[in-house]
Amino acid sequence: MKHLSTLTIVLAIVMIISACGAPAAPTVNPVDVQSTAQAAAFTMIAETQAAIPTATSAPPTEIPTQTSLPTNTPPSLPTLEATFTAAPITNSNGNANVDPCATRVLGSPKGKQTTIRIVNTTKVAVTVSLYLNETEGQGECGYRSYSLARNGDVVITDLVYGCYSLWAWSDDPKGRFNSGGYGCINNPDKWTFQVTSAVIKFTGP
Repeated sequence: MKHLSTLTIVLAIVMIISACGAPAAPTVNPVDVQSTAQAAAFTMIAETQAAIPTATSAPPTEIPTQTSLPTNTPPSLPTLEATFTAAPITNSNGNANVDPCATRVLGSPKGKQTTIRIVNTTKVAVTVSLYLNETEGQGECGYRSYSLARNGDVVITDLVYGCYSLWAWSDDPKGRFNSGGYGCINNPDKWTFQVTSAVIKFTGP
């Protein structure tokens, strides 16, 4: 209805102007004037329609979400699986998986006899562990232990040719220490191991 009212008003204005005004020039075509009036009317209608606000829907409300903050979690490392296989121990007799020297107490070994003297040169009592490495041919080996007083000694006459390792230690508050030495014997004479707080010295006959 509003569109028709506006058009009617425009047409009425045009007709009044045509009736009351001076006669139009003979070159003006009434059809052109009507077309111009209609175009102006349609332009006004379009501007009026554009000025009318249109209903717009409200923007959607954003719903807050609980997002956990990133944590410094180290990446999991690959698991290393390793298996250990005990290597067989072979003695001079060729017996695999057998180490008779590991826990053997050295009795009276077989072989060529020799004499060994162990001397404690320290000022405290010591314990000495003597170990015979496995001998060739006889396969003798094992441990012996001796307790020596301050400046004490021991002479051993039932041992055999071979290589010996010795360890000495003391828990005396006056002089705690541990020391070691090594020596090989190849004749029946008397061989000496001298215990000091730093080392066990090996001397021949």
